[in-house]
Amino acid sequence: MSGCAGKTETTGTSAFTEASAESTTIATEATTSEGTTTESATTSKSEATDSETSAEIAKEKTMVLKIGDTKVPVTWEDNDSVSDLKALAKDSLTIEMSMYGGFEQVGPIGKSITRNDAKTTTSFGDIVLYSGDQIVIFYGSNSWSYTRLGRIDLSEDEMTELLSNGDVTITLYME
Repeated sequence: MSGCAGKTETTGTSAFTEASAESTTIATEATTSEGTTTESATTSKSEATDSETSAEIAKEKTMVLKIGDTKVPVTWEDNDSVSDLKALAKDSLTIEMSMYGGFEQVGPIGKSITRNDAKTTTSFGDIVLYSGDQIVIFYGSNSWSYTRLGRIDLSEDEMTELLSNGDVTITLYME
């Protein structure tokens, strides 16, 4: 079969045609009847869909914590309690905290969320759920039954500076 440069020789069945209709051109090599190569390729719709799903997951919003006006770095736990908290933080959640015991700030979430309390010894930077409806942020240590929510990635001195000088307001929001 003869052809001009730039045209590719194709043969196939209706199954090939149907598969081609379900594909997206990307980049591979094909050889023309004259021996030159052209670039074209296909990826299936399922591969494209998988890529789109991965991109959506990568774009998933992260929950952010501000103490007063300071945005703090947090490593959140992967549990149902944090999922519930993210749902509450979707439209921003502001919590008035109160100092307690000289080692923590405590504040009401406004409703009960999923809890999985376990005997825990906390340290500075720990964020926990208490009684299913209160968030506690530590700048010291305590032992009690809590559900772990996350950890603020700051030094003990930084945590003490942020939390030990009176009541604070925290804000949770998605970004």
